[in-house]
Amino acid sequence: MKAQMSVLFVDDEPNVLEAYRRALHSHQGAWNISFLTRAKAALAHLADHEVDTIVTDVQMPEMDGFELIRQIREERGRLDIPIIVVTGLGDAALKRRALDLGATDLLSKPVSREDLIARVQSALRIKWQQDELKAYSEGLERLVAERTLELADSRLDVLWRLGKAAEYRDKDTGQHIIRVSLYCRVLAEALGLDRDFTDAIFLTSPLHDVGKIAIPDAILLKPGKLTDSEWVVMRCHCEAGAQILCDESLGMKIYFELQGREGGPRHQAVPLLQTAATIARSHHERWDGNGYPKGLIGEAIPLEGRIVALSDVYDALSSKRPYKAALPEAEVITVLKAEAGKHFDPAVHAAFEGLVGIFREIRHTYVEDGP
Repeated sequence: MKAQMSVLFVDDEPNVLEAYRRALHSHQGAWNISFLTRAKAALAHLADHEVDTIVTDVQMPEMDGFELIRQIREERGRLDIPIIVVTGLGDAALKRRALDLGATDLLSKPVSREDLIARVQSALRIKWQQDELKAYSEGLERLVAERTLELADSRLDVLWRLGKAAEYRDKDTGQHIIRVSLYCRVLAEALGLDRDFTDAIFLTSPLHDVGKIAIPDAILLKPGKLTDSEWVVMRCHCEAGAQILCDESLGMKIYFELQGREGGPRHQAVPLLQTAATIARSHHERWDGNGYPKGLIGEAIPLEGRIVALSDVYDALSSKRPYKAALPEAEVITVLKAEAGKHFDPAVHAAFEGLVGIFREIRHTYVEDGP
């Protein structure tokens, strides 16, 4: 029990309060005891002070004890404070009404010192137990929230590391996935998309080229122009990436079976993995239908793919690659403008035009860090 618990007595008769004061003289050091003559004053006291038990009369002017209980329980939402109601011996109806309103205990007049102390001690014990249970419950909720956050963070970190694994295959791309994720984020915000979409595309766009893991080095790192047959292989990275992200995981299926858990892994229901797979599959589609792997046209291309498409091309044109030098910014902007309505969604390109300075800042902040 805490060092000093607080008890509030409410009665419109000062002589009654004085009798309580005398009866509880020996407990003044152990309890913080307050005495008030008005129910309204008691409500005001509750707003500014911690109270562990209330002892109140019923019949009082301005606001009676019943209304005091009702406001404490219903309007203030304080279900945790024990309330002891003092009534006359013959007031059976009043007692029932007090209990119905939320009184914790009843004391009959005249109140003996021993009975008063015993009832208050019991009420304080109840309040202490409630406080301990509440503190334990809140601590448990915080612990669960922390563990849940740690698990979520670790899963997101795995996504970034998987994107980084693909980046290592293409050594000259440096911080490409970081820049692309930031470009996508500011584009999504400029397009007025909600926080969930903006966060999702930021977290999953680094996986847009994860399928390059499946492309042979001889093709992926070739310094010159690819042959037609090599392009066929290179274009497979879109479907390969989507399959990596959304196909059933045999390893997880076996793990669930070993754990005796029914239903198996539910990775296909994880929104982030679905978004990542959508991006991996669609970021090389073109607005005019001349992209790959499916040749989708216009808004049939998922919005995530349309945003990543422009971000990816902007960064590719602005960066040195094994097969080309980086283009000056003015030339990059000219190329992108010429491709609006052909390669790129016109709306996404329009949003980009208002973000050139921010794109430049991102590109300069996350510069190539070499192999």
